[in-house]
Amino acid sequence: MKTELPHWEHLPPRIERLGELAYNFWWRWTESARALFRQVDRTLWRTTGHNPVAMLKRIPPESLARLARSQAFLKDYDRVMAELDRYLSSDEAWGAQTRPDLAGRPVAYLCAEFAIHNSLPIYSGGLGLLAGDICKEASDLALPMVGIGFYHPQGYFRQRIEADGSQSALYLKLDPTETASLEVLDDDGRRMVVPVPLGERHIQVGVRQVQVGRVPIYLLDTDLDSNPPEDRQLFNRLYIGDSYVRLQQEIILGIGGIKVLRAMGYRPARYHLNEGHVAFAGFELLREYVHEGNDFDQAMEKVRRRVAFTTHTPVIAGHDVFSTDLVEEALHGFWSEPGTDPRRYLPLGQDPNSGRFSMTILALRLAGHANGVSKKHGEVSRQMWNFLWPNKTAEEVPIVSITNGVHVPTWVAPEMDALFQRHISPDWLERHDDVAIWEAIENIPDAELWDTHQVLKRKMIHMIRQRARQSWAKDGATCRQILAFGTLLDPEPLTIGFARRFATYKRSNLILSDLERLKRLLNDVWRPVQIIFAGKAHPEDQPGQAVLREIFEVSASAEFQGRIAVVEEYDEHVAHYLVAGVDVWLNTPRPPLEASGTSGQKAALNGVPNCSVLDGWWCEGFQSKDGTAAGKNGWAVDEKTGGNDQETAQALYRILEEDIVPTYYARDAQGLPRRWIQTMKEAIRSAAPHFSARRMVKEYVENLYPPTTD
Repeated sequence: MKTELPHWEHLPPRIERLGELAYNFWWRWTESARALFRQVDRTLWRTTGHNPVAMLKRIPPESLARLARSQAFLKDYDRVMAELDRYLSSDEAWGAQTRPDLAGRPVAYLCAEFAIHNSLPIYSGGLGLLAGDICKEASDLALPMVGIGFYHPQGYFRQRIEADGSQSALYLKLDPTETASLEVLDDDGRRMVVPVPLGERHIQVGVRQVQVGRVPIYLLDTDLDSNPPEDRQLFNRLYIGDSYVRLQQEIILGIGGIKVLRAMGYRPARYHLNEGHVAFAGFELLREYVHEGNDFDQAMEKVRRRVAFTTHTPVIAGHDVFSTDLVEEALHGFWSEPGTDPRRYLPLGQDPNSGRFSMTILALRLAGHANGVSKKHGEVSRQMWNFLWPNKTAEEVPIVSITNGVHVPTWVAPEMDALFQRHISPDWLERHDDVAIWEAIENIPDAELWDTHQVLKRKMIHMIRQRARQSWAKDGATCRQILAFGTLLDPEPLTIGFARRFATYKRSNLILSDLERLKRLLNDVWRPVQIIFAGKAHPEDQPGQAVLREIFEVSASAEFQGRIAVVEEYDEHVAHYLVAGVDVWLNTPRPPLEASGTSGQKAALNGVPNCSVLDGWWCEGFQSKDGTAAGKNGWAVDEKTGGNDQETAQALYRILEEDIVPTYYARDAQGLPRRWIQTMKEAIRSAAPHFSARRMVKEYVENLYPPTTD
C-alpha cells in the first residue's frame, strides 16, 4: 500500500520538496516552516487560510521560478528541509528510547474526529483538538502511533449568524485536491478499497492518508463510485443526529478501522479507543482472536490486554446508546463472518438497567485500561459507571485519571515562543515538561512580557475587525451584525474571552444574568471592560442556539457601546488568536459537566489567566500539582454546593468588580500592572509543564500502554 504526492509541473526541481512539506502537517507547529510558506506568497498564504496545498496549486509558475533563483529563499528552504529530515530520521527521541517494543507495532489511536488544521475541517471541537494534539505529541516523542478516523467530505458545518442572531449551518464539500490528504493506493496503483459488512450488504471503504510529522492518520471514506448514493453519503457530515446513520458510521469506523489497519499491514501492540464512537473496533478484534482458535473467554482476555479506552463525557445521557435489536440488525453481515456469535457479543454492550446497547459500556467491558480526562472527571466516571462493577466501591472502579494537556508547539504564540527562547532557554520547547526550567519565568522582564501580550491583543482585535468587515463586504451583513461582530472593539480595555461550544451546561450567558450590573462594569469610563464570545451550537441543539441568540441580542445593543462581540465561525485558526490575545479566559460550566476544558490550558500557556468555576482541569490548575500556584495563577468562581446559577453569577460579578478589574488597572509609575503580570507568570509556570500533551502522552504510555509479550 502506498500514497503518491501530486506532481506539480510548475514547481521547479530546485524547490520541488515544497510539495512534500505541504503534505506533512509538521509545518503546522514549526515556525521556520510556516515562515518559509509566507515567503512563497504572503497574500496567497493569507487568502487560502494558511493552506500550503491550496497556495501551491494557485501560485503562478513565474513566481515559483523567481523563488528558485532567490539565494535568500533557497538558504531558508534548504535549512527547513534539513530540519524536517532530521526530525523524521531521529532515533534518539523519547519514544524510540523508552518503548523500542513498539517499533513496527505502533499504538493504533481511533477517534471520530481529528483537528490538525483548519484546512482539513473534519472536527467539531474539543475531542478532535485533543486527538490532533495527541498525534502531534506522539510524533514529537517518536512514539510509534497510527491514527484511524473519518474523512467527511462536508466536514463539520460552517457557521453563519443571521441578522436576528439565529445560526445557519452551511455545509460545503471539501475539495480533496486542496487538502493535505492523499488517497491510499494498492500495489497496482489503484485506490485501496476495503469491504466492510453493514446490514445485509458490504460497503466499500476507501482510505485517505494525512501525515502528521511521523504519525500517519488514515481517514475512512465511503464516497466512492462503487457505492450506491445512500452509502456514499454516510460519512458526508460529522455527528449526524439520525440515530441509525450514527450507528452505521460507528460500525464502519470501528470494525472497518481494524480491517483497514490489517489491509495496510499493521498489527498494533495497543488499540486506544478515544470515546465510545469507536468501540466496535473491539468486536472485530474479538472476532479475529476467536477465528484464530481461541475460545471466547481467551479471546476476551487478549482483547483486554490490547485495548485502552478514554471516556470524555461526565453524564450518562451524553453517551451514544442504541436499541439492541437495531445493533443486531445493523451487524447482520458481521454475524456471518467466522468467529462471531451475537449471543456472546451483544451482551457486552448492554446496559443492565435499560437493556439498551451502550457504546461506552462496550468499550469499558473490552478495555483492560480506561481513564477519565481530569482528576475530577475520573472520580465522576468511577461513580457513574460503578454499577458495571457491583462488587467494587466507586474508588475501586478501574478507571484512572489522566488529565488532558495541549500540544505546546502548536498553541504557544510565536511571540511568546521568542520571549521564552530569550529568557527561559533557547531549547525550552524540547524541555517544556521539565518543571525546573520554568523557575526562570521570573527572568522575563515585566515590561517585555506586558508588551508582548499587547502585541498579541492588537493582532486579535485586528483579526476580529477584519472578519467583521469581510462579513459586510462579502455577505451584506447589516449594521446590527457588524456591531455585534466586534468592529468597535478597543485594544485598551480589559478583555474577557469566552470561546467554546454553545451547549447550555457551559452557561455561556451566565455573565449576562444581571444586565444592569454588567452594563456598569463594561461601560466604566476609567476602567472599561469588554467581552468576546465565540462558538457554535450543534444544528439540532435548539436551547444552545437560543443562548447564542441571547448573546447576539445583547452584543448588538447600543447600551453596551460595542463592549460585547460575537465572533462568527469559531475554528482552530480563530482559537489561536483568542487564547493568546484576551486578558482573561472565562469558563463557567455547571459542575461536574466540564470533563477537562483544554482551551483554558492554551490560554494559560500564553500568559492569559483563567477565571473559572472549579471543574475539569481547573480543579488541578488553580491548585497546581506541585502547589506553587495555589490561587496565584487566576481566579476560582465559588460554586456553592446546591447553589443556583444566579448565586454563581453574583460570585462572578464580585470577583470581576473587587479583584480582576482593580488588579488589571492598578499601574505603577511605568504604567505596568505589576500584580497582574505576576499572575500571568504564574499561569505560564503552572500550565506549561503540568498541562502539556507531552506530560499526558507520557502518562498514557505509563498507565495505558504497558508492554505486552504476545
